[in-house]
Amino acid sequence: MSAHDFSPEDDDDEPKGPRARVRMTVRTVVASLIVIIAVLVTCVVMVPADEAVVISRLGNPVRVITKPGLAFKWFYPIESTIPVKLQLQTSSTGLQDVGTRDNLRVLVQTYTAWRVPNDPEHILKYLRTLRNQPDEAAMQVRNFVSARMHTTASNFNFSDLVNPDPAAVHIDAFEQQLRGQVSPQLLQSYGIEVSQVGVERMTLPELTLAATVNRMAAEREIAAAQATAEGAKRAAQITSDAEVYATETVATARRQASQTIAGGEVAAARVYAGAYNANPGLYTTLRSLDTASKVMGPNTTVILRTDSAPFKVLSDGPSGAAPR
Repeated sequence: MSAHDFSPEDDDDEPKGPRARVRMTVRTVVASLIVIIAVLVTCVVMVPADEAVVISRLGNPVRVITKPGLAFKWFYPIESTIPVKLQLQTSSTGLQDVGTRDNLRVLVQTYTAWRVPNDPEHILKYLRTLRNQPDEAAMQVRNFVSARMHTTASNFNFSDLVNPDPAAVHIDAFEQQLRGQVSPQLLQSYGIEVSQVGVERMTLPELTLAATVNRMAAEREIAAAQATAEGAKRAAQITSDAEVYATETVATARRQASQTIAGGEVAAARVYAGAYNANPGLYTTLRSLDTASKVMGPNTTVILRTDSAPFKVLSDGPSGAAPR
């Protein structure tokens, strides 16, 4: 036997062979497990609360998962996932020059709150028409609302949108009508649900502003003139009623006074008649004194004969009296 047959290297190769095969087997099993786990991980789908997941098989959408949580699919590349956001989003139109029913111009800026509804049919429609692109969806929403604003504004007078009297402004009706025009079309065409349409800003073009100020000034002048005329009419009516009432009151008072005076004169005549019948001389004397008191005042100087009436009584005394 040669020295080569009994070399140390040959002695070491025999025990190392089985250990190498074991190590190779372990490595193969571990690698296989890693691959299996990786494949299983690609089969698990996590669905957030504010999203939906579309399962696409070889590029063709086959099902929509809307329930939050874990779901499963075939491993990639057989099936893949497309996340679709369901959060509420807003889009603004910017200022749009629109015409009202009475041929006046107004600048209106609106906002639209929209979302993709939690419904598989509309989610697939949104995915097919807009390629799951929120910016493209926002642009389509702006275009729809801007186009329908012109139609909606033509159904309202300028005073329905711009008015100093809050009770005469119908912005709510404008917003509801605008939403009613855009909501069904966006849902049917793109699978987009409109939650709210509101007026964000409203102003006037320069020419319309000047015309509106002049118009409002004219309306205020007309209203002031009408109020002044109404006030003058009411004042004249009140004055006329007062004059009529005063005339009637004075006439009634005069009539009552005449009746009172007439009654007093009748009573006085009766008293005078009774006095005359009781003592004619005394009656003549008293009547003469009454007449003298009416003729003469405190500063009156009268020179008359004492034998003439009514002063004769001063010298002669009462009629029928005995001479001195």
